[in-house]
Parts: sequence; structure tokens; C-alpha cells
Amino acid sequence: MSDQATGAVPANEGVGVHVRTNRERWNEISDDYQRFNAPRIRGQAFTGAIAWGLWELPESELNILGDVAGLDVLEMGCGGSQWSTALARRGANPVGIDLSERQLLHSRRLQRETGLTFPLVQGSAESVPFADRSFHIVFADHGAFSFADPRRAIPESARILRPGGLLAFSHISPLYEITVEPGGDRAGRRLVRDYFGLRMFTDADGLVSANLPYGEWIGLFRSCGLTVEDLIETRPKADPNLTGRQRSDNSWARRWPSECIWRLRKTSG
Repeated sequence: MSDQATGAVPANEGVGVHVRTNRERWNEISDDYQRFNAPRIRGQAFTGAIAWGLWELPESELNILGDVAGLDVLEMGCGGSQWSTALARRGANPVGIDLSERQLLHSRRLQRETGLTFPLVQGSAESVPFADRSFHIVFADHGAFSFADPRRAIPESARILRPGGLLAFSHISPLYEITVEPGGDRAGRRLVRDYFGLRMFTDADGLVSANLPYGEWIGLFRSCGLTVEDLIETRPKADPNLTGRQRSDNSWARRWPSECIWRLRKTSG
């Protein structure tokens, strides 16, 4: 069976330059990102009312993570750690990991402001510094799984999950990806990118993103002992108050999935 079919990374394939690129780029844009998203970040951190994706669909409605009280939870690509902070309010024992030291600086600042502290670790989702079976839940909302090589990050996540543990993450829909012109930053209405060529590609903002065709995602999960419990292709509510780019994006996502959320259970390994 081929490496691609099993989801394995060939032994002679080293860690890609995308790891260094994304670390440098997130360090550059972190302050602007945190400033622009401050209302949402602070709202989640101080209230615990977490919501998924660009369209802010409430966890209370989607119930992706469920009851987290008393559970050991790892946020992959925690950024400013508003999710981990919110989960701490719900009784979880969170740990945040992020590639960018600048993002972790914002996480520490938020901890000082909220008074809620938990471990923060700098590292890549492709090689996490945790022992096997360390966590009940590994998750991300447009975090590390949007930028790390899936064929490295998914096996690592499965490794550190306990039997019966939950892996849940959101990312851009593969369908959305194949309508974006190379070097572009928005979806169109034509297929312009090779669907079967999805894996690592450079976005207009200089970040290197990751994705796979749906069949490859499922094959990779299965090879890591993960069972798909759900694939939620989120759809925003129509919002007549939006204007310009946001209105256009909302209109597109009302017709076709721009984001999706995987919910997986570790059943073997």
C-alpha cells in the first residue's frame, strides 16, 4: 500500500520550510490580528461563550466539544488562547500550543487580565512535545490544522489522544480552496485549482495553508485509528446588515460551504 494511501510520511521527507515560514509570518502579523479581532477574542475569553469559525456559530448550538469539565484539553494553535481561557471557565484543564512566540505573548497577556492561567507551549503541531495518551480532547478553531501538514499533524494528534478521546477542528472547506485563484484571497464561482493537488500552498497573505481532498482526509483519519463522528459544513445566517466584502463572503457561504468542522473519535491505537 502506498504512503499516501496509509497517510504515512516517508522517512526521508523532512519537516517542510512551511513551518519556519508560518512562524515568521505569524510573528509579523500577530499584533494586527489580535487588535482587529479583539472584540471577539475578549468576548469569548471573559464570558466563556465560544463560537466556531468566521461565522461565529455558537458551541452551545453545535455541541462539538460537549461537557469539558475535568478533562485534559489541548488547543492546537491557540493564538491568543481565548478558547482555552473559555474552556478553563467551564472546568477544563487546558494547555495551549502555538508556533508563534508573538501569539503566545498575547496569550500570556490575556491570562494576566483574566486571572486564568494554564500551560502555554511553543511548538509545531507536526511534532508536539507531549507523551502518548496525554489528552481527552485535542481541538482547534482555524488553528494549527489550517497551517500544519495534515500527514504529520493528524498522526501526532492521534498519538497524544487517550482511547475514546475527541479530535475536533475547523478549517477552510476543500471546495472553497479550489475556487480561489492562485495568489488570491477570496473564493470565486469557477474551479481554478487542482482538487487532487491540495496539501500545502501559499496564500495571498504569505502564510502557508494546508488542506486535503475529502477522501484523503478520511483515509488519513482511518490510518491513525480515528473514526469520523461528524463533518459539519457550516452555513452562516443571512445578515442584511453586512456590507462590501463581508456581504459577498456571506452570500457565497450561504450557497456553498466555506468552512467545515471535523469531529473524530480515537477508537484504536
